[in-house]
Amino acid sequence: MADQKAECKKRFDRVMDAVHLKETDRVPIIPVTQYYPYLYGGGTISKCMYDWEYAGACMDKYYEDFKPDLGWDPVHMYPGQYLEACGLKWFRWPGGALEGNAPYQYIEGDYMLEDEYKEAARDMTKFMMNKWIPRCFEHLGGFKKLGFRNSMWFSHMGTLAAFGDPEVEKSLMAAIKAGKILRDWYAYLAEYGQKMENVFGVPVAYAAWAFAPYDMIADTLRGTLGMCYDIIERKEEILELIDAITDFAIEDTISGAKAAGRPWVWFWLHRGTDEFMSEKTYGELYWPSLRKYIIALVDAGLVPMVYVEGAYNNRLQFLADVPKGKVVYSFEKIDMEKAKKVLGGTACIAGNLPNAMLAYGSKEEVVNYCKWLIDTCAPGGGYMFDTGALIDEAKQENMEAMFDTVQTYGKR
Repeated sequence: MADQKAECKKRFDRVMDAVHLKETDRVPIIPVTQYYPYLYGGGTISKCMYDWEYAGACMDKYYEDFKPDLGWDPVHMYPGQYLEACGLKWFRWPGGALEGNAPYQYIEGDYMLEDEYKEAARDMTKFMMNKWIPRCFEHLGGFKKLGFRNSMWFSHMGTLAAFGDPEVEKSLMAAIKAGKILRDWYAYLAEYGQKMENVFGVPVAYAAWAFAPYDMIADTLRGTLGMCYDIIERKEEILELIDAITDFAIEDTISGAKAAGRPWVWFWLHRGTDEFMSEKTYGELYWPSLRKYIIALVDAGLVPMVYVEGAYNNRLQFLADVPKGKVVYSFEKIDMEKAKKVLGGTACIAGNLPNAMLAYGSKEEVVNYCKWLIDTCAPGGGYMFDTGALIDEAKQENMEAMFDTVQTYGKR
């Protein structure tokens, strides 16, 4: 165990050296995995989502055979019992509405109506409790009847009387059931994280997750179509809500990450791609709040790991405007030579190995692409190896080729 702890520390330091733009003893490899470890371990996703001990046993084989410099616990296997207990409406999963190893499905909808921006910006807690939660969770509809804002003096009687309502009582019982499931699940994640570090010598990759404030509205409140209209018709209202969201998101993220005791906070970027919005709109609505969020985490001693989904070739000049040697950008689709030229000396870069190549390409193609990425991005420091997206399916020989190439050819 002592040897594995030392290996864990070595991997941690290697990653942090890359963050700080130093040349490392070898290129760190930090692939973000989703379904792959469970399939590699002989499991089915539908079972893993309902039995986290089984999911962990499947993941053990992955860590026995592969040694990334940062790894993921079973956090991507959201517990099916919890999803059923609360009745989440906008998410479909294997073992629920889907079968076997089918990919997750997110169901967009107007979970905030177009005329509710100001209401949400004025009091997000009340809006989430009375409107968003009842709309999104089948078994939590009673939350629409709860309110604590006007509980002073003897108004507390009206506040507490709501808890005697049968619909409220039913929703609270569902919430308690869901909460107990999550309590046990989070305890298992912490236990597995210790196993990763002490048995396999692999640091857990994350302390917290984060999202661009714009995406927090577009992903789960308004949806793609709604935001397309709102960008034109409600720009000032979007900005007002973004300001409100950014402040509490920063506070909550720092608090959660500090409790975890690790530095890495992963931002999952969705709606700011070249395909989704113009450069002008990106500069007005997307980047300012994201930059504020990133810098606040840096000032708190954390490391933003910005997972850039989609194409970002027209965004690099924005991404360069961050503190030097404090931020990591992992790209899905980008000109990596251009990314190195623009961001080198400012931020660590990663990503870009096509997931389709891992799933359908040849071993030779994987080796050659890995070598090209290392030759292009590693000189001068500030580079880690990652794939273009979360890994679900891949040929075993291609995963082996990826790890072997990075861990041998990537030695400096």
